Amino acid sequence: MGRCHSRLPQVGKTLRPQQKDLLKSLRIIFVMGGPGCGKGTQCENMAAKYGFCHVGLGELLREEANQATVRGQQIRDIMLKGLLVPTGVILDMVSDNMLSRPESKGFLIDGFPRELNQAKEFERIVGRSPNIVIVFDCSTETMIHRVLLRGQKGHREDDAEDVVRQRLETHYTLCEPILAFYQQKNLLRNILAEDAAENIFAKCCSVIDSLQ
Repeated sequence: MGRCHSRLPQVGKTLRPQQKDLLKSLRIIFVMGGPGCGKGTQCENMAAKYGFCHVGLGELLREEANQATVRGQQIRDIMLKGLLVPTGVILDMVSDNMLSRPESKGFLIDGFPRELNQAKEFERIVGRSPNIVIVFDCSTETMIHRVLLRGQKGHREDDAEDVVRQRLETHYTLCEPILAFYQQKNLLRNILAEDAAENIFAKCCSVIDSLQ
């Protein structure tokens, strides 16, 4: 479940040596968790405190999906089914966004990777692992409740309950191999995301401070 077959390109670009050197010198933190776990909000808070750039994959995809282009329409159709956009497209969007912010002290990449191949391709293209991977642990019931509330406020098409349940099924199916991959590298830091927002933020700061 969750893999999509489309005409969108599958292979990401190759970075030039100077681009790789730039990305190797910066802190890169992946933030993972299901829809509604609160990672977007906490990334904004962490970015403000530490001077990092928040790269929200979901936001990048929604911006692309709203473009009046063939690729935008294809991405929109995939997202409305709760499926995954191809790895090559994702990696191009993430790397382009990072390279456009050379002044940043680091990057919080929110909602990435979404499948194991994305994790491996990121390392191939950028030439390194992230510094750390923060995982927000949250119950399915809590995430569905939060996303439905968000959908009522923001009128996001991909926040309908049937789409949310498909997104969660896709997330859980594809997430386990990614977590195992980073666990072997000792990069995982789990944070319970059922707590009050300020307590979750304090835990996030403790993780980032441990990198100093």
